[in-house]
Amino acid sequence: MMRNNIVWHHTNIKKEDRETLLKQKGAVLWFTGLSGSGKSTVANAVEKKLFEAGRATYLLDGDNVRHGLNKDLGFDTKDRIENIRRIAEVSKLFVDAGIITLTAFISPFIEDRNQVRSLLGDRFIEIFVDCSLETCEGRDPKGLYKKARAGEIKDFTGIDSPYQKPIHPEIIVATDVETVEECRDKIIRYLIVNGLIRSDDLEV
Repeated sequence: MMRNNIVWHHTNIKKEDRETLLKQKGAVLWFTGLSGSGKSTVANAVEKKLFEAGRATYLLDGDNVRHGLNKDLGFDTKDRIENIRRIAEVSKLFVDAGIITLTAFISPFIEDRNQVRSLLGDRFIEIFVDCSLETCEGRDPKGLYKKARAGEIKDFTGIDSPYQKPIHPEIIVATDVETVEECRDKIIRYLIVNGLIRSDDLEV
């Protein structure tokens, strides 16, 4: 019942379509990389393409977890770990229901992503959105990167750390050399090759 209450409510799946949906393969696509690299833009483009092809998709809002990393707001490490545990459990429900879930900004910490990766196995796909630090600084109107590098921000966890490396991501797209459409289509082709969507669903 919990799965139905969460999944079907958010995706508005008709009752008669659930049996077919459950036969599909679900996945969680985590878009990681620097803030300002265009993670959300690429995620939205992929979600739109999948939705138009008739795949059940859901954009998982990770802002609560991301903001929970800020000690200034009264959150601590235990809060962050608990939030990630809940995200991992909900992600598993979506995967079991054949839904492709897309999320960005969940957490810049390797251990958090590894926790979800270990739970979902090959249904976890990390998509690293590459972009130079200089480019991201140019897209950072508040100057947070520069302040962090100057030591003015002690706990630089409100946005992804520029010093954080990806964990062997399954696929890398580069928004500073490829257009959003090129990044989107590269990800779609990856999903087709790995059997998560049928090639006759989409044309790229």
